[in-house]
Amino acid sequence: MAEDKTEKVGKIKLDLTHYPGEDFYCDGEIEDELLAIARDCAEVEYQKIIEERKSWEILYHLSPLRENIVEWLPIGRAMKVLEVGSGCGAITGALSRRAGEVTCVELSKKRSMINAYRHMEADNVTIHVGNFQDVEPDLPDDYDYICLIGVFEYAQAYIGSETPFDDFLRIIKKHLKPGGHIAIAIENKFGLKYWAGCREDHLGTFFGGIEDYPEGGVVRTFTRDGLLAIADRCGFSERQMYYPYPDYKFMTTLYSDRRLPQRGELSNNMRNFDRDRIQLFDEKRVFDTILKEGQFPLFSNSYMLLLGPALSEEYVKYSNDRKEEFQIKTLQRSTGFGRKIEKRPLSKRAWGHIEATASACEKLAKRYEGSRLEVNACKLEKEADGTPYITIKFLEGRTLEEILDECLEKNDLDGFHSLFDEYLKRIAWGEEKEIADYDMIFANLLIPQGSNMRDEKEILNQKNNIARYLNEEKWGLIDCEWTFDKAVETREIAFRALYCYLLEDEKRNGLNPDLIMNKLEIDAAGAEQYRRQEMKFQKYVTGKRLSMGEIRESIGQPVYTLTDFCERMGNRSADNRIQIYEDTGRGFSEEQSFFPEEDGEQVLRTGEGTVELSVRIARGRSAVRIDPGSQACIIYIGRISWNGVEIPLKGKQLQMNGFKIGEDTYAFPTDDPNITLSLPGLPSEEENHLEAVMEVTAMPSETMKHLQKRGLFN
Repeated sequence: MAEDKTEKVGKIKLDLTHYPGEDFYCDGEIEDELLAIARDCAEVEYQKIIEERKSWEILYHLSPLRENIVEWLPIGRAMKVLEVGSGCGAITGALSRRAGEVTCVELSKKRSMINAYRHMEADNVTIHVGNFQDVEPDLPDDYDYICLIGVFEYAQAYIGSETPFDDFLRIIKKHLKPGGHIAIAIENKFGLKYWAGCREDHLGTFFGGIEDYPEGGVVRTFTRDGLLAIADRCGFSERQMYYPYPDYKFMTTLYSDRRLPQRGELSNNMRNFDRDRIQLFDEKRVFDTILKEGQFPLFSNSYMLLLGPALSEEYVKYSNDRKEEFQIKTLQRSTGFGRKIEKRPLSKRAWGHIEATASACEKLAKRYEGSRLEVNACKLEKEADGTPYITIKFLEGRTLEEILDECLEKNDLDGFHSLFDEYLKRIAWGEEKEIADYDMIFANLLIPQGSNMRDEKEILNQKNNIARYLNEEKWGLIDCEWTFDKAVETREIAFRALYCYLLEDEKRNGLNPDLIMNKLEIDAAGAEQYRRQEMKFQKYVTGKRLSMGEIRESIGQPVYTLTDFCERMGNRSADNRIQIYEDTGRGFSEEQSFFPEEDGEQVLRTGEGTVELSVRIARGRSAVRIDPGSQACIIYIGRISWNGVEIPLKGKQLQMNGFKIGEDTYAFPTDDPNITLSLPGLPSEEENHLEAVMEVTAMPSETMKHLQKRGLFN
């Protein structure tokens, strides 16, 4: 009788038939921490843990946003799914909730245990622990979906051939049923974030992928054309390319060739959760240029290549960074009857929000009946299990935000204000009624292209024709999600729209908001009140959850701008100058200070940062201060002596504005580090000698602030 090599964790089965007996890949103590969390904590606690631990690894493995990359796939209960490289289960839960059967393959047993504990109530998941090549022959050939999420780039690590990526895909293809799909999520080696100064995700080097991995290694990512070429060689004639934004790890929006991003949409670009980065340029502005030139597919940060018959999904936007009762997704689909928009809840707790949005749509339509603002028609529908969702009519046109941006780019302020005035007139209709959409931002208003346009040349000629936009019979309101059963003043809604507009993009700062504030009759006190109201509204939407931007800040990976770097290099010699202050009884002052290197005193420097200082101090001083430079630093103090007598570092005669972080080592998170020697009690002569030996390591102030913030020194 064959030995049973299976284990169970809750309802999950772990198949250890091909487990070699030890894990050859491990991330160390963090996996023990993750195992303890998965074993001892409920999933609802993960967000709080992420915010408290302030750890990239905890965020990466436990964030619910990780599931977004597969949650949108039309997987049904009758389907079988294979997940290769399931890791700690970041997406396994999403697959198990949708599919009838999920098979995972994972090399590490510890990671598989983390996966099993966090999803132990799933009775449709089997995890095969072992090398993929050993497990693969035992897998069936009837999977509806095969998911390679963050896996394909490692193919040459476990496929020993001349063409590992092609061969891996061919092996995977054998296990796909006719009409099935392979989903490959992977970084783009030409992703804009890498050009802008983010480190390569796998190697941690600057520009490693762009330079085609000159240092070698097993990881390889690809451009869009590179991925499609592999698909071609492996015989996949049916394929769709999707573009997860900001990337596939924490995707909030999914674009496709049928629905590419529009200018102004790509503004969430700080993605250095795991490492520090340089910011060489404003990615939002460069993305806008890329979109204008039609080159987005080349520079998207990540790809989702879907091999198999075309899906109807063209665009998905997730709003699961809110509190649970407001977490929904918005989809754009193509159907035999044209395109449509859907809004769907991401949990049962959000059902009420979907139903309330449908009701709000009807009420707003009645409010604006007879006006020149048309509320986009929506219909409340239900799935067989009772899950509500909304279908919304798809409208063609340009957003008011896009047109206003165009006015600013062309310095057409008259056009901008004319459009804003028209916006006020249209949204003010029925202001007295007990129903108002608080979210009438410029991006939620769509102006049709116009039915009188006859050809492309005419469209181009009329694109910036403000008069046509002003005279358009109907502007469309495309989102009613934040509608409340109360009257809200038009000027409050308009203030919020302008506030959000200016906040999203620095290039809009050329607009003088005071002119609009005067038009709205809002003074400084009123503006402050509305700003507080906006903060209150945001907390209402998100609850106590930290945004991803706030989590990034708490993790503490610094961002260095190119300007700061150049200025720092330009001021490097000045920053390194040692300055000596002498207290003659009236405190320290610039007048009573000198730079020993400029005054002929002895300062010996070595390339390792060691400074040997020897200066003369006249009689009559009560204290002497050594300023080792004008930037944050870490200093190891080898010796400080006065007239040949060594001064104890732990005594009262030495004071410094730094923090002890090691034996005779101090961190100075300030641009004005200093070490003060009190002279009373020390022997004094007509001419005294102060000597010091130190190792000074300059540190970016941003790094020191982050280290201090994380409590690494106090």
